[in-house]
Amino acid sequence: MLKPFRHIDAQTVAEAIELKNAHRGKARFLAGGTDLLGLLKTRAEPDYPELLINIKRIPGLDAIETDGDGARIGALTPLADIVESPLLRRDYSILADAAESVGMPQIRYMGTIGGNLAQETRCWYYRYPHEIGGRILCRRKGEGPCLAVTGDNRYHALFGGKRCFAVCPSDTAVALAALGAQIRIAGPDGGRSLDAGAFYDALGNALAPGEIVTEILIPRPPSGSRQVFLKHRVRGSIDFAVASVGVVLALKHGVCSFVRIVLGAVAPGPYRALKAEEFLRGKPIDAGTAESTAAAALEGAVPLSRNVYKIEIAKALVKRALSRDGRNGL
Repeated sequence: MLKPFRHIDAQTVAEAIELKNAHRGKARFLAGGTDLLGLLKTRAEPDYPELLINIKRIPGLDAIETDGDGARIGALTPLADIVESPLLRRDYSILADAAESVGMPQIRYMGTIGGNLAQETRCWYYRYPHEIGGRILCRRKGEGPCLAVTGDNRYHALFGGKRCFAVCPSDTAVALAALGAQIRIAGPDGGRSLDAGAFYDALGNALAPGEIVTEILIPRPPSGSRQVFLKHRVRGSIDFAVASVGVVLALKHGVCSFVRIVLGAVAPGPYRALKAEEFLRGKPIDAGTAESTAAAALEGAVPLSRNVYKIEIAKALVKRALSRDGRNGL
């Protein structure tokens, strides 16, 4: 059950940041709460906040705007609004599809895109409930080894695992990386922007203490580009991805002139398959090139003892994404 905490509604971004800094590690930002409240209930993390700073009342952070240069999405925009936006469905369908793949409708109406980006890993060692024998400490929590290395690592990283082998659980991060999006961040020292892929590192996201995601900026994709997001999961309606892929590509005179291929649930953040992109540029898309592109996308994967199967799933997703029936899923 939840322990007591204070709750304050912040009215501005500056006020939220000031409150967070004033409580020196004893406060957390609260938006939709679909991830944070679950973590607090199980007490999986060693630090329990004294204060939750509700940022959902801050005006102007839940808007979707588009123009000739691209799109701007406020960090507090509910995932359901992204799914249902005609503007995003028309020009940024990969993001709408990724948002629609998140959980169930109740989650999408509560959860925000900023929260989806900043959510904590689903690693079962990290989330082990405190009431069942005590929480499990690990490198991600500040001390201890990554138990997935020698333990149950079925859903862990194929790329980039070092101190921690947990994967990024965000579906929207995959789509945003494929779109070349920028994530705007505000903090005590001012604002900054990060590429969607650079928002993550081996131990989580790149937010410094007191920082908050404010908006996402997406450049307009090439005219006539094909956008596909595919996700494989155990239970089709609610589970997090075993593997996923986001592809944005354009053809000119029958050959690939532009492409971004991003894999999800295989690394600490969205994994951009640069070798696969390099291989595909300038080539027609047929069964042979799709097969070779998929192989290039997984080149260099280093599976753990129980997750080698993810390589073939990810390859299949890449091939389907490049095919005409890519939206039919795995």
